[in-house]
Amino acid sequence: MIHEQLIAAIEEMTESMLLEGKLARPEKLVIALEHPVNLEHGDYSSNIAMQLAKLLKRAPAQIAGEFQQKLQSHPLLSHSIAQIEVASPGFLNFYVDWSWWAAASEQTSTSKTALRNKVLVEHTSINPNKSAHIGHLRNSCIGDTLARMLTKTGCQVEVHNYIDDLGNQLADTVVGVLQTTTKQPYERFGDFCWETYSKINKAYKENPDLLEQRTSVLTQLEEGHSNVAWMGLLIAERIVREHVEEMKQFGISYDVLVWESSIVREGFWERAFELLQKTSIFRKETEGKLAGCWVLKHQEHEADETNEYQTDKVLVRSNGILTYTAKDIAYHLWKFGLLDKDFRYKRFSDRLWSTHASGAKKKIGHADMVINVIDQRQEYPQAMVKQALLALGYEQQAEQLRHVSYGVVSLSANTAKGLGIDTSEGKHAYAMSGRQGIGIKIADFLVQMEQIIDGKRSRKAGITSHAIAAASIRYYLLRFQLQTEIVFDIDQATEVSGNTGVYMLYSYARSCSILQKAGEGGRSLGWELALGELEPAEHQLLRQLAYWPETLQAAVKELSPSLLCSYVYDLSALFNHFYAVCPILKAEGQVKTKRIWLTERYKQAMQEALEILGLPTPSRM
Repeated sequence: MIHEQLIAAIEEMTESMLLEGKLARPEKLVIALEHPVNLEHGDYSSNIAMQLAKLLKRAPAQIAGEFQQKLQSHPLLSHSIAQIEVASPGFLNFYVDWSWWAAASEQTSTSKTALRNKVLVEHTSINPNKSAHIGHLRNSCIGDTLARMLTKTGCQVEVHNYIDDLGNQLADTVVGVLQTTTKQPYERFGDFCWETYSKINKAYKENPDLLEQRTSVLTQLEEGHSNVAWMGLLIAERIVREHVEEMKQFGISYDVLVWESSIVREGFWERAFELLQKTSIFRKETEGKLAGCWVLKHQEHEADETNEYQTDKVLVRSNGILTYTAKDIAYHLWKFGLLDKDFRYKRFSDRLWSTHASGAKKKIGHADMVINVIDQRQEYPQAMVKQALLALGYEQQAEQLRHVSYGVVSLSANTAKGLGIDTSEGKHAYAMSGRQGIGIKIADFLVQMEQIIDGKRSRKAGITSHAIAAASIRYYLLRFQLQTEIVFDIDQATEVSGNTGVYMLYSYARSCSILQKAGEGGRSLGWELALGELEPAEHQLLRQLAYWPETLQAAVKELSPSLLCSYVYDLSALFNHFYAVCPILKAEGQVKTKRIWLTERYKQAMQEALEILGLPTPSRM
């Protein structure tokens, strides 16, 4: 609200100055606002005068003075900004009129108005061959939060979970079921497959001839008619059902399951193949190590046959088997509505559809923007999908294809040791590996987290320890910047204080308790809020509340859930400081009314933010 008004007014003034001086706008000129740490420096600050000083050949303070004079009477700011000051060497400091903001904010919200473009978000997309681990969960938490953010800001969002039921991993599990034995009982089918997958990968090393059976299984899975193909389908479907149920515990859901086998059997790849053959970058190699393969050439790496990404260029292997990237290109042409073919759908579970040859037609796909949440190791294959779109002439769609990459999750030495992993090597962190059977299954980890939470709670009223545990894990995975590789530590994740999910839930529950004791009195503001009447803790809290709409907009623009985590942590810290130094229920008169109102506004902002982050909003802890 205020942020947008300030940016618009400064932008208008800047353009006017450049036009008056007959000057071109510098490419690097960025009109941005900062939030000063010191309250004395205002609620917003701009360095626009210093950016223009060299171009206008004038002192920054002089330029800032001109901005100050004209902005004070600007119609966009006449009500919202109480004061504008110039600070050395040329900062513009803006002081909000909090009486105006208090009244205006009651009439506005960040809720969506009219639906905008359709955005298709693909996330989770776990190989359907074994139980999911904590690294998979980071993907799901990021994708689900992005979908919630986009929905909140008015986008029509459709969430897809891509099921690779024709890949090497499922083939390995099928071979493992056929070639290995087990006597151990398993609570979940995915856990049995976890061990089986690990066993067969060890067996490959001892008996490389078994790899020929994997190739045979891959072919049969793709053809889809044999007993082996049916076995693969049954394994994949049961695993996917377990994955979907596990994700529900973290508030994660999907609209559509897209099976890779549907892409192949509905003829999507054949159509994509026809289109690609008309381009100059797709051809069949006749010599070298890729002889007989159909490859998508990448100009940047074309001359380098030793490039580590060489195999990612192959779309069809010499034995006729399609690579993941080939099917992904066909899938993305469909996502954007660029194929003259479509899926049919059957219900997989309540409100969840699944592609199925004998299903019904539905209005799914045809997106304006596509967001893929895939870890940073898949950056090159994602770039190849975009290159295919460009080669086919779909520049607009290529521009609207966004790869949200993120760092992998490993385990701290302490956590790994506590979960039975050999840490004798003394490493700082331990990577998870499905092939080696090393990793933390989501279901097991949630149980252990629940036990830790339960042991730390002195009171167990209200929200369950299970729900707190799920929220703790989800928040922990979201609060890191996307490119950060997480070294997951269970002790840190279950701390009550600091930047943790538990801290956010306790802070929110505290506000609910205060408001319950206060009753209805003071919920709506009936007093004149003046800047001079605010205690520093009140001012800091009020200012952070005002920053919520712009923070959500920035998070959506950058596709960054961690920005929201930083915001709710700062907001909760300021609220708890306000609670500690400003008596609320023991205050009197207008001061009490003001503080109850601030508590109510905190609760409203937190509820909105927590729901977007996929966290519960408990009234009691």
